[in-house]
Amino acid sequence: MNRHSIVAATAILLAATWLAMAPPSPGRPRPQADAPHTHTADVPAYHKSPPRGPLPDTQDPKQFPDPVNQNVYTLSARIKKILYQQPCYCMCDHGYGHQSLLDCYVSTHAAVCSICRMEAVYAYEQFGKGKSAAQIRQGIIKGEWKKVDMSKYASPLSPR
Repeated sequence: MNRHSIVAATAILLAATWLAMAPPSPGRPRPQADAPHTHTADVPAYHKSPPRGPLPDTQDPKQFPDPVNQNVYTLSARIKKILYQQPCYCMCDHGYGHQSLLDCYVSTHAAVCSICRMEAVYAYEQFGKGKSAAQIRQGIIKGEWKKVDMSKYASPLSPR
């Protein structure tokens, strides 16, 4: 890797980190929803029920230079209602005010957080197996997301 590549990669990482820390945009729609489950000692914030209104868009996968983030942001857009009902164990509900795992994908936070990416892939894979949001949430709470094989997402996904 030459010096210019290192500088460019560092700049992208710094920009992504800065964007991930930015507060949510006031122009983005928030669904009419139940109040999120309040963070407890064991479980971060999430919504217990499906949203009752439109959900905000996730970030455009094309803005990310790497296939993993492109893939995970693509998958997250497909299961927004499921992610809305999931906690995120990077504890972003404290640091960034996130109310569920979906908020990590409405922002660029997940691009710099392996926990968010693994949880979303876990949710996507479990949803594909017919699991409900509540069943997926129980798996996330048990830590089953830690077993996700992210190497499957290192190459571009085939179009759906």
